[in-house]
Amino acid sequence: MYILVLLLIAFPALGNSALVNSWAPDFLVLGAQKSGTTALYHMLVQHPQVVKRKGEIHFFDLQYGKGVEWYQSCFPDRPEPHFLVGEKSPYYLFHPQVPQRVHTLYPHVKLIIILRNPIDRAYSHYWHNVRDDREALSFAEALKAEPSRLDGEEQKLKKNPGYKSRSYQRFSYLARGIYVEQIKRWLKYFPREQILILSSRELKEKTVDTMNGLFAFLGLPAYSVSYPDEDNRFDYPPMDPMLRNELKAYFKPYNQKLENLLGRKFNWD
Repeated sequence: MYILVLLLIAFPALGNSALVNSWAPDFLVLGAQKSGTTALYHMLVQHPQVVKRKGEIHFFDLQYGKGVEWYQSCFPDRPEPHFLVGEKSPYYLFHPQVPQRVHTLYPHVKLIIILRNPIDRAYSHYWHNVRDDREALSFAEALKAEPSRLDGEEQKLKKNPGYKSRSYQRFSYLARGIYVEQIKRWLKYFPREQILILSSRELKEKTVDTMNGLFAFLGLPAYSVSYPDEDNRFDYPPMDPMLRNELKAYFKPYNQKLENLLGRKFNWD
């Protein structure tokens, strides 16, 4: 009983029935943001054995206090036991509390990560904020302001389970591209074979092979899907070449560490 009380204090989302609740999502698409998670999920739910749901739940990062009963209510019922349910919330990869929360509730869930050249990811992230009237600075100015905008925010998120940081979520242009540190956090709780890491470039250029690899990872039979059209893509001006070169130098050591960790090349440089 004493252990249960401690768990409920540390993880309020557990609730009274979560420790014996047999329901669990089959997969989570963790991110990275602006790396193709929407296209990936769109193709994933084309499979006839994957149950489709709309929107991002953001349970483990922004809605954790609502509890597992609320989380389960966000999913449609499985038509048959062999159908899979899951979700994608691309802030999961970056939020420092999410790996432990997921492991506490669903230690056997399969995890999917898709990565994009961190320079292109940052630039797309920036223009997404501009389009939504969240960013008034130029891209260069926003990069310079990032350290002060994010100062102390990760520590607050770690100390206070209920804390939500708009700055950490919105203005993390560079920080979100340091993939190696984020993946290491997940590897503290989950074995490598439980995490599938994809490349956004390979998803687009080798769609069928990449998706069939994903389906096999989930224990599903192969299925032919097509990359979604991009008629609604938001176009933005090209990046300044000098700034791109600066960002290449900035991300290069982190990209090398990532490739060493995963034992694969991304060829982003």
